Amino acid sequence: MAPDLANSGMMSRAVGMAKQGSLQSRAYVSFLAGNGEYVKGVVGLAKGLRKVKSAYPLVVAVLPDVPEEHRQLLASQGCIVREIEPLYPPQNHTHFAMAYYVINYSKLRIWEFVEYSKMIYMDGDIQVLENVDHLFDLPNGHLYAVMDCFCEKTWSHTPQYRIGYCQQCPEKVRWPEEVGPPPSLYFNAGMFVFEPSLSTYDDLLNAVKTIPLLPSLSSDPNGYVVEQDFLNMFFEDIYKPIPPIYNLVLAMLWRHPENIEIKKVKVVHFCAAGSKPWRYTGKEPNMDRKDIREFVKKWWDIYNDKSLDYKSSSVAGAARPRQRQRQRRR
Repeated sequence: MAPDLANSGMMSRAVGMAKQGSLQSRAYVSFLAGNGEYVKGVVGLAKGLRKVKSAYPLVVAVLPDVPEEHRQLLASQGCIVREIEPLYPPQNHTHFAMAYYVINYSKLRIWEFVEYSKMIYMDGDIQVLENVDHLFDLPNGHLYAVMDCFCEKTWSHTPQYRIGYCQQCPEKVRWPEEVGPPPSLYFNAGMFVFEPSLSTYDDLLNAVKTIPLLPSLSSDPNGYVVEQDFLNMFFEDIYKPIPPIYNLVLAMLWRHPENIEIKKVKVVHFCAAGSKPWRYTGKEPNMDRKDIREFVKKWWDIYNDKSLDYKSSSVAGAARPRQRQRQRRR
């Protein structure tokens, strides 16, 4: 089970008590590609981190196709913009994959950001409602993330879905012994705590080159191993679960409400169909719920709050390290 971080001593540590020497070696990081509306999500994330008084900056890894005006917008909100080169899976995989899945492999380049000793990755459709800086103090040597849910139809091609088994409630439908050992714990890769490392990055690249074409563990029924599947396979031995309040995948609200205490949610992930705040209508399945409407409203309140616009004297700005020009590794 996930450790009860909410009741641990780490929760009582004030942001201002963080060691000054460590400020420059920790950061949040997100990823952006193309010229679409996801830039709004990253801006909202930057303002959300500022609202909860995070001591650490937000680095945004951008692909070359992100337009200059979007980069300037991110910089104006205090983000550290880092261009990365695209990283592609083997050609035999891209034939089966949606373009979105191929692009997401470029996120592996954040393991190159070794000027930081520890980072917390967050997708652009995530919002932070409470300070989570204490996650940086988790013991080194592990990748920390929230367990995913297998109950949505996007998993319908998997054994878990067909059996009715979900790791969020393993006692409800037990994994049948005749099928073999139960699957390893599987995390949602929209948010995770990790340690950048060039040796890990090299190992990731080598592993990408040898990905077998297997039945997908998550949302691609064509058998393409999406980036989330790949990360789960690669970090299987060092993955440690953390409570779902650190990455509330919205489906948990109707699939496993008994596992969620709404008032304690710290990080919301708007990954369900129809939930992106910048194009939310409430008409899609499960979207016209009071709890989801309230989360979307909180996102907009943060995004539209001019008082949260970046100011150079802010703590996050003061914590930004000077960026070194490093030779890009291929």
